[in-house]
Amino acid sequence: QAQLVGSGGGVVQAGDSLKLSCEASGDTFKTYILGWFRQAPGNEREFVASIMWTDGGKYSDSVKGRFTISRDHAKNTAYLQMNNLKPEDTAVYYCAAGTRYTTNGDDYYYWGQGTQVTVSS
Repeated sequence: QAQLVGSGGGVVQAGDSLKLSCEASGDTFKTYILGWFRQAPGNEREFVASIMWTDGGKYSDSVKGRFTISRDHAKNTAYLQMNNLKPEDTAVYYCAAGTRYTTNGDDYYYWGQGTQVTVSS
């Protein structure tokens, strides 16, 4: 069983960068797909990025080229480097772990508590 703790959110201006972290506990973390999702007020949860092992990851079209997902197996931690942030990136960001390499949040079994990212124009 894995437990996830997300961190790194904050308030930034458009064009700035942030790096989110997702620290996992539990040996099974190493075998899981890691993903990042986000939810803005009034909106449904949205896929952001996911990564299997050391591949380049999958990204939503809205963040492709600006966000980079990575993971450090030794530290049991996944990261989301977010560059050139836009006001529309404002949301609560959740890390998640699952066993299927999909963009569907229903395929992820474990979720972090969420970290707020606010981008002002």
